[in-house]
Amino acid sequence: MKFVAFERKTQGTGASRRLRGSGKTPGIVYGGASAPQLIELDHNALWFALKKEAFHASILEMELNGATNKVLLRDVIYHPFRPEVQHVDFQRVEADTVLNMKVPLHYSGEEGSPAVKADACLVTHVLNEIQVACLPADLPEFIAVDLSGLKKGASLHLSDVTLPKGVKAITHGKKSPVLVTVTEAKEEEVAAPAAAAAPAAGGKKDGKKEAPKKK
Repeated sequence: MKFVAFERKTQGTGASRRLRGSGKTPGIVYGGASAPQLIELDHNALWFALKKEAFHASILEMELNGATNKVLLRDVIYHPFRPEVQHVDFQRVEADTVLNMKVPLHYSGEEGSPAVKADACLVTHVLNEIQVACLPADLPEFIAVDLSGLKKGASLHLSDVTLPKGVKAITHGKKSPVLVTVTEAKEEEVAAPAAAAAPAAGGKKDGKKEAPKKK
């Protein structure tokens, strides 16, 4: 994805507040051999870009001062209650530097799997992203996971998924995390409605004796 940034010449709380008031968002680009650089972006363009998954999980092309830089989105600060981006951080990408990134998992095929189609099981996605290490050229936008082979009582682990070439999963000590679980659906027990009790004979009403009338 491509986006346009502009050099920011002012800094500080007051300057950032005035920048936001003019429809811009302050930011910074850091990393690599160059010094950190202050930037500003059009807020509305940034807001809609942040709604796209690829803007968070892929290498971006930032146009700045007529040059194109490859960067990664590293941090976004939102306003506590207004729909406003207050600050954004990007990291420069160098071709020979290994990246540590979280990559989304895209699941498909579970509706046609034996677990769902034949046995009406419930499929739960335990993880929706994983952390990976790879060179920038090998970074995938997402990892596709085929669930068409799911069977009743079986879970899908990370070791069951073939990762793209050059991509290594970072599991933080876990040998093979569970990605998807399959559980048998339980039938809901529907209680029969209780029959309404008829008034008892002999002057009784609602199970209570009727008080004698005074003469």
